[in-house]
Amino acid sequence: MSAKWISTKFKGVRYYEHPTRKHGVGKDKYLSIRYQRDGKRIEEGIGWSSELDPKDNKKWSPEKAALVLAELKEAAKGLKQGPSRLSERRADDDKRKEDEKAEQGFRKQEAISFNEIFKKRYSPISKQNKTKRAWATEDSLFKLWIDPVIGGLPLKSISPIHLERIKNNMGNKGRAPRSINYVLSVIRQVYNYTRRNNLYSGVWPGANKAVKIPKNDNRRQRYLTHKEAEALLAGLKAISPDIRDMALLSLNCGLRAGEIFSLTWADVDIKKKTIFIRDPKNKHNRFAYMTAAVKTMLTEREQGKMSDNIFIRRSAKDDPKNLKRQVDRISKTFSRVVTALNLNKDITDTRQKVVFHSLRHTYASWLVESGVSLYTVQKLLGHENISMTERYSHLSPDTLQDAVRSLEKSINHTGQDQKVVNISG
Repeated sequence: MSAKWISTKFKGVRYYEHPTRKHGVGKDKYLSIRYQRDGKRIEEGIGWSSELDPKDNKKWSPEKAALVLAELKEAAKGLKQGPSRLSERRADDDKRKEDEKAEQGFRKQEAISFNEIFKKRYSPISKQNKTKRAWATEDSLFKLWIDPVIGGLPLKSISPIHLERIKNNMGNKGRAPRSINYVLSVIRQVYNYTRRNNLYSGVWPGANKAVKIPKNDNRRQRYLTHKEAEALLAGLKAISPDIRDMALLSLNCGLRAGEIFSLTWADVDIKKKTIFIRDPKNKHNRFAYMTAAVKTMLTEREQGKMSDNIFIRRSAKDDPKNLKRQVDRISKTFSRVVTALNLNKDITDTRQKVVFHSLRHTYASWLVESGVSLYTVQKLLGHENISMTERYSHLSPDTLQDAVRSLEKSINHTGQDQKVVNISG
């Protein structure tokens, strides 16, 4: 059954009633408008009297429909700016809604606080993707230094002055440049995360050198003498043979602690005296080469399956189910022995203190002092570029002096061969 249209007192506006649906005491009415455009008669539905006009959120009525029709006619005659068809008006309304929604989303982004992003979004992802130790360090730095200064601030409100305040707070507490850099790096990573995930479009406050990054030279300068190394190995062996064996690997082969932890029996070839270092820090696999002492040590250790780690946690040794639980940190035994031997007595500069990494540094230093080229040392250490190895160049002064002496001899020899030419008039 076709709808029965009913005219209103407003020219060009009519409606039909819904057969059952009520609006107030009467039936719901569907309104439409009719007009001429480009020589054609057009009729467009306005909407039900129970619905709201998206432009002013008021219900439709014949009066409102007549006002809309009048606006369209004025626009068609050029008397008023705006759409000349109802479909165009609705398209404009839809675009306005989208713009308002986008604006609301933008304002919400602008208002999001740093700690909201860090706690709810960034930190959970970091916990999944980073090592337990790295995640715990970030979490600790956030609680100690970041949250008190910028945690409650919206991302857009954080400025270079806030980062300077964090730097100042850490400096006043005696924190090293490396720690300050770490904190700034965490802040930068959070901003990068928000950009990648369309949570915030702004850049981090330290961009374009707005914040001066502290110079960071935390490279180990101290290396052991042969006598100190012997005393350290003996002290470790008396308390923990495992820690002693790890120390020997670092001291004689230049292995990092993490590389030692990851070693399996499949990685060592005692016959060829080689150790395969897989997935190291710089991601370039390499070989380390055993000394006689390392070969003896590995031969005497109880060998497990090829897939087993050479070093396993002490708690796992008596539990067959946990045989694959590898060591993940150097025991405090190492520090206690270092203290007992007074190796760090009266030393305040952290770069001069003996830590486990000092053994790798000692390995490299001994090589250079023995006349091994920096290029060879670079390959043995697994340094990505020679600049990392050049820090050891000062340990081979004889080689540099020999080079100058060779130049001097060449100059003197050339001078003796030259004839004096009289150039006077």
